[in-house]
Amino acid sequence: MTPPHPSPLRQESFAGGLALSFDDRGAGPAVLVLHGGGGPVTTARFVEAMSATGRVIAPVHPGFAGTPRPDSFDSIEQLADAYVALLERLALADVLVVGFSIGGWIANAIALRAPERLRGLVLVNGAGIVVDGEPCADVFSLTPAQLSALSYHDPARFGIDVATLSDAQKAGMAANMRALAVYGRARDMGDPGLRARLADVRVPVLVVWGESDRVVTPAYARAVAASYPAARLEVIARCGHMPQIEQPQRLLEVVAAMG
Repeated sequence: MTPPHPSPLRQESFAGGLALSFDDRGAGPAVLVLHGGGGPVTTARFVEAMSATGRVIAPVHPGFAGTPRPDSFDSIEQLADAYVALLERLALADVLVVGFSIGGWIANAIALRAPERLRGLVLVNGAGIVVDGEPCADVFSLTPAQLSALSYHDPARFGIDVATLSDAQKAGMAANMRALAVYGRARDMGDPGLRARLADVRVPVLVVWGESDRVVTPAYARAVAASYPAARLEVIARCGHMPQIEQPQRLLEVVAAMG
């Protein structure tokens, strides 16, 4: 996967030694894009495409992609608080939040904290709730090849061939997984109390899922959608855990329907 040519990241500093690095591009309605465990490279092309019609803010979760993470900064709730503070500092309102995988978990936490700043949520194969009988895959126990097999409808085409990666790229992937383990509470990857709280989310919610996802299954997706007062579920065919990579145009069409 080759990302588009990166734009220089902005940085804002907050209390506790926290520095947030983020892409800020485009103009128009605001969109906050929250990447998943694969890091910002997995959403780079989506960010670029969305910036054609809106202002896209795409932070790098501290600890991912070589960014610093204070030792005391280690939870989804802290990430959500930090991104609400970033929206406030940038004076952004009427924001569409698009969360991928663990980014969906963060998006839910933001909606529970600052609904007045949002116009809607899009959760793309988003983790965070606990569903009996439908656990998320234990990604920390898998090799890259095994994870690719679960992540993609067509792993032969889209999966990662570790043999082609440089030592720096391998080290970056390992660092991303360590950061994911910190925020995802190692093998739990969910908040048992979150599902009940989602009934308080009053902004429009679109749940988007790849039908072939075996990291977080479509049955889990139906439980996610049913957790909100009113949410729409859109299942994308011939697609796994990362629609932004396997079916990017279809994903853009679905997100555009949110307005």
